[in-house]
Amino acid sequence: MRKDNEIAISLRRQGKSYREIRDALKIPLSTLSEWFRDEAWSAEIAKRLGAEAQKISKARIMALDKVRGEHLKRVYEEARTEAALELQQLKYNPLFIAGIMLYWGEGTKGGFGARFSNSDPEMINFYVKFLRDACGIPIEKIRAHIIIYPDHEEKTTRAFWAQSSGIPWGNFTKSVLIQGRHKVRRLSWGVCMVTVSSTYFREKMHVWLKTLPRELMNREYYENIRSFKQGT
Repeated sequence: MRKDNEIAISLRRQGKSYREIRDALKIPLSTLSEWFRDEAWSAEIAKRLGAEAQKISKARIMALDKVRGEHLKRVYEEARTEAALELQQLKYNPLFIAGIMLYWGEGTKGGFGARFSNSDPEMINFYVKFLRDACGIPIEKIRAHIIIYPDHEEKTTRAFWAQSSGIPWGNFTKSVLIQGRHKVRRLSWGVCMVTVSSTYFREKMHVWLKTLPRELMNREYYENIRSFKQGT
Protein backbone atom coordinates (compact mmCIF):
# COMPACT_ATOMS: atom_id res chain seq x y z
CA MET A 1 0.00 0.00 0.00
CA ARG A 2 1.26 3.48 -0.82
CA LYS A 3 2.43 5.42 2.20
CA ASP A 4 0.38 8.46 1.20
CA ASN A 5 -2.61 6.15 0.97
CA GLU A 6 -2.21 5.21 4.63
CA ILE A 7 -1.87 8.85 5.62
CA ALA A 8 -4.91 9.75 3.52
CA ILE A 9 -6.96 7.02 5.26
CA SER A 10 -5.84 8.32 8.64
CA LEU A 11 -6.81 11.89 7.74
CA ARG A 12 -10.12 10.76 6.32
CA ARG A 13 -10.95 8.83 9.51
CA GLN A 14 -10.21 12.05 11.41
CA GLY A 15 -13.06 13.62 9.45
CA LYS A 16 -11.06 15.55 6.89
CA SER A 17 -12.64 16.41 3.53
CA TYR A 18 -11.19 15.40 0.19
CA ARG A 19 -10.04 18.96 -0.41
CA GLU A 20 -8.28 19.16 2.95
CA ILE A 21 -6.48 15.86 2.23
CA ARG A 22 -5.59 17.04 -1.27
CA ASP A 23 -4.10 20.26 0.06
CA ALA A 24 -2.09 18.38 2.70
CA LEU A 25 -0.80 15.52 0.56
CA LYS A 26 -1.08 16.90 -3.00
CA ILE A 27 -3.14 13.90 -4.04
CA PRO A 28 -5.68 14.55 -6.85
CA LEU A 29 -9.34 14.56 -5.88
CA SER A 30 -10.04 11.87 -8.46
CA THR A 31 -7.53 9.54 -6.74
CA LEU A 32 -9.04 10.16 -3.32
CA SER A 33 -12.52 9.53 -4.70
CA GLU A 34 -11.34 6.20 -6.14
CA TRP A 35 -9.73 5.16 -2.84
CA PHE A 36 -12.75 5.91 -0.66
CA ARG A 37 -15.61 5.36 -3.11
CA ASP A 38 -16.64 1.96 -1.75
CA GLU A 39 -15.92 2.63 1.94
CA ALA A 40 -19.13 2.91 3.98
CA TRP A 41 -17.36 4.69 6.85
CA SER A 42 -16.06 7.33 4.40
CA ALA A 43 -19.56 7.83 3.02
CA GLU A 44 -20.79 8.55 6.56
CA ILE A 45 -18.06 11.15 6.98
CA ALA A 46 -19.01 12.72 3.65
CA LYS A 47 -22.64 12.90 4.77
CA ARG A 48 -21.67 14.56 8.06
CA LEU A 49 -19.34 17.03 6.34
CA GLY A 50 -22.09 17.90 3.86
CA ALA A 51 -24.57 18.64 6.65
CA GLU A 52 -22.02 20.81 8.45
CA ALA A 53 -21.17 22.69 5.26
CA GLN A 54 -24.87 23.32 4.65
CA LYS A 55 -25.25 24.77 8.15
CA ILE A 56 -22.24 27.03 7.65
CA SER A 57 -23.51 28.15 4.25
CA LYS A 58 -26.94 28.91 5.68
CA ALA A 59 -25.38 30.90 8.53
CA ARG A 60 -23.28 32.91 6.07
CA ILE A 61 -26.29 33.64 3.88
CA MET A 62 -28.32 34.77 6.88
CA ALA A 63 -25.47 37.00 8.06
CA LEU A 64 -25.08 38.45 4.57
CA ASP A 65 -28.81 39.02 4.27
CA LYS A 66 -28.74 40.84 7.60
CA VAL A 67 -25.96 43.14 6.35
CA ARG A 68 -27.84 43.72 3.11
CA GLY A 69 -31.04 44.33 5.03
CA GLU A 70 -29.38 46.88 7.29
CA HIS A 71 -27.81 48.58 4.27
CA LEU A 72 -31.09 48.67 2.38
CA LYS A 73 -32.85 50.01 5.46
CA ARG A 74 -30.40 52.92 5.58
CA VAL A 75 -30.78 53.52 1.84
CA TYR A 76 -34.57 53.55 2.10
CA GLU A 77 -34.45 55.93 5.04
CA GLU A 78 -32.19 58.28 3.06
CA ALA A 79 -34.52 58.10 0.07
CA ARG A 80 -37.58 58.88 2.18
CA THR A 81 -35.83 61.79 3.90
CA GLU A 82 -34.68 63.21 0.57
CA ALA A 83 -38.16 62.81 -0.93
CA ALA A 84 -39.75 64.67 1.97
CA LEU A 85 -37.31 67.57 1.60
CA GLU A 86 -37.72 67.74 -2.18
CA LEU A 87 -41.48 67.74 -1.87
CA GLN A 88 -41.39 71.12 -0.14
CA GLN A 89 -40.14 72.67 -3.39
CA LEU A 90 -41.64 70.32 -5.94
CA LYS A 91 -45.19 70.36 -4.59
CA TYR A 92 -45.84 73.70 -6.33
CA ASN A 93 -44.36 72.52 -9.65
CA PRO A 94 -47.19 71.76 -12.14
CA LEU A 95 -45.05 69.23 -14.01
CA PHE A 96 -44.26 67.37 -10.80
CA ILE A 97 -47.87 67.40 -9.63
CA ALA A 98 -49.17 66.10 -12.97
CA GLY A 99 -46.44 63.43 -13.13
CA ILE A 100 -47.25 62.10 -9.68
CA MET A 101 -50.95 62.00 -10.50
CA LEU A 102 -50.19 60.06 -13.70
CA TYR A 103 -48.08 57.58 -11.80
CA TRP A 104 -50.73 57.26 -9.11
CA GLY A 105 -53.18 56.10 -11.77
CA GLU A 106 -50.98 54.10 -14.13
CA GLY A 107 -47.74 53.26 -12.28
CA THR A 108 -46.81 50.11 -10.42
CA LYS A 109 -46.99 50.28 -6.63
CA GLY A 110 -44.81 47.29 -5.78
CA GLY A 111 -41.86 45.31 -7.06
CA PHE A 112 -38.44 46.60 -8.05
CA GLY A 113 -38.10 50.09 -9.48
CA ALA A 114 -40.80 52.40 -10.80
CA ARG A 115 -42.80 51.40 -13.90
CA PHE A 116 -45.36 53.39 -15.85
CA SER A 117 -47.24 52.10 -18.90
CA ASN A 118 -49.70 53.59 -21.36
CA SER A 119 -50.76 53.39 -25.00
CA ASP A 120 -50.93 57.18 -25.47
CA PRO A 121 -47.65 58.50 -26.98
CA GLU A 122 -48.23 62.01 -25.63
CA MET A 123 -48.77 60.69 -22.13
CA ILE A 124 -45.57 58.63 -22.31
CA ASN A 125 -43.68 61.66 -23.60
CA PHE A 126 -45.04 63.77 -20.76
CA TYR A 127 -44.09 61.15 -18.18
CA VAL A 128 -40.52 61.00 -19.53
CA LYS A 129 -40.34 64.79 -19.27
CA PHE A 130 -41.55 64.51 -15.66
CA LEU A 131 -38.79 62.00 -14.89
CA ARG A 132 -36.07 64.11 -16.48
CA ASP A 133 -37.06 67.68 -15.65
CA ALA A 134 -38.92 67.33 -12.34
CA CYS A 135 -37.19 64.30 -10.81
CA GLY A 136 -33.72 64.72 -12.32
CA ILE A 137 -33.49 61.18 -13.70
CA PRO A 138 -30.75 60.96 -16.38
CA ILE A 139 -31.94 59.63 -19.72
CA GLU A 140 -29.52 56.68 -19.53
CA LYS A 141 -31.36 55.47 -16.41
CA ILE A 142 -34.73 55.43 -18.18
CA ARG A 143 -35.56 52.14 -19.89
CA ALA A 144 -38.57 51.05 -21.88
CA HIS A 145 -40.12 48.07 -23.57
CA ILE A 146 -43.17 47.65 -25.79
CA ILE A 147 -46.11 45.28 -25.58
CA ILE A 148 -47.03 44.46 -29.18
CA TYR A 149 -49.53 42.31 -31.11
CA PRO A 150 -48.69 39.78 -33.86
CA ASP A 151 -49.63 42.26 -36.61
CA HIS A 152 -47.14 44.85 -35.34
CA GLU A 153 -43.72 45.13 -36.97
CA GLU A 154 -41.37 45.26 -33.99
CA LYS A 155 -38.69 47.58 -35.39
CA THR A 156 -41.23 50.03 -36.77
CA THR A 157 -43.13 50.09 -33.50
CA ARG A 158 -39.96 50.58 -31.47
CA ALA A 159 -38.84 53.40 -33.77
CA PHE A 160 -42.21 55.10 -33.26
CA TRP A 161 -41.98 54.95 -29.47
CA ALA A 162 -38.33 55.99 -29.44
CA GLN A 163 -39.17 59.10 -31.46
CA SER A 164 -42.39 59.98 -29.66
CA SER A 165 -41.07 59.39 -26.14
CA GLY A 166 -37.58 60.81 -26.49
CA ILE A 167 -36.11 57.59 -25.10
CA PRO A 168 -33.11 56.45 -27.18
CA TRP A 169 -33.49 53.32 -29.29
CA GLY A 170 -30.78 51.55 -27.29
CA ASN A 171 -32.70 52.07 -24.04
CA PHE A 172 -35.50 49.79 -25.25
CA THR A 173 -35.32 46.20 -24.07
CA LYS A 174 -36.90 43.20 -25.81
CA SER A 175 -40.53 43.73 -26.77
CA VAL A 176 -43.28 41.51 -25.35
CA LEU A 177 -45.60 39.83 -27.87
CA ILE A 178 -49.20 39.10 -26.82
CA GLN A 179 -52.15 37.71 -28.77
CA GLY A 180 -54.84 39.98 -27.35
CA ARG A 181 -58.48 39.11 -26.73
CA HIS A 182 -59.93 40.83 -29.79
CA LYS A 183 -58.78 40.11 -33.34
CA VAL A 184 -59.88 43.46 -34.79
CA ARG A 185 -59.78 46.08 -32.03
CA ARG A 186 -56.06 46.62 -31.51
CA LEU A 187 -54.00 49.50 -30.15
CA SER A 188 -52.26 51.22 -33.05
CA TRP A 189 -48.79 51.16 -31.49
CA GLY A 190 -49.18 48.70 -28.64
CA VAL A 191 -48.32 49.71 -25.08
CA CYS A 192 -45.10 51.35 -23.93
CA MET A 193 -43.77 50.65 -20.44
CA VAL A 194 -41.22 53.10 -19.03
CA THR A 195 -39.02 51.88 -16.17
CA VAL A 196 -36.56 53.46 -13.77
CA SER A 197 -34.79 50.47 -12.22
CA SER A 198 -33.94 52.07 -8.90
CA THR A 199 -35.21 51.07 -5.46
CA TYR A 200 -34.04 54.47 -4.24
CA PHE A 201 -36.29 56.30 -6.70
CA ARG A 202 -39.12 53.85 -6.00
CA GLU A 203 -38.98 54.72 -2.30
CA LYS A 204 -39.06 58.42 -3.14
CA MET A 205 -42.06 57.85 -5.39
CA HIS A 206 -43.87 56.04 -2.58
CA VAL A 207 -43.34 59.03 -0.28
CA TRP A 208 -44.63 61.44 -2.92
CA LEU A 209 -47.66 59.28 -3.67
CA LYS A 210 -48.54 59.15 0.00
CA THR A 211 -47.87 62.80 0.81
CA LEU A 212 -48.75 64.92 -2.23
CA PRO A 213 -52.48 64.01 -2.42
CA ARG A 214 -52.83 65.04 1.22
CA GLU A 215 -51.12 68.34 0.45
CA LEU A 216 -53.46 68.98 -2.48
CA MET A 217 -56.50 68.43 -0.27
CA ASN A 218 -55.21 70.82 2.38
CA ARG A 219 -56.60 74.35 2.19
CA GLU A 220 -53.34 75.73 3.55
CA TYR A 221 -51.58 74.45 0.45
CA TYR A 222 -53.50 76.84 -1.80
CA GLU A 223 -53.05 79.72 0.61
CA ASN A 224 -49.29 79.19 0.44
CA ILE A 225 -49.11 79.19 -3.36
CA ARG A 226 -49.12 82.99 -3.56
CA SER A 227 -46.40 83.40 -0.96
CA PHE A 228 -44.35 80.68 -2.63
CA LYS A 229 -44.57 82.45 -6.01
CA GLN A 230 -43.58 85.74 -4.43
CA GLY A 231 -40.64 84.08 -2.75
CA THR A 232 -39.42 82.67 -6.05
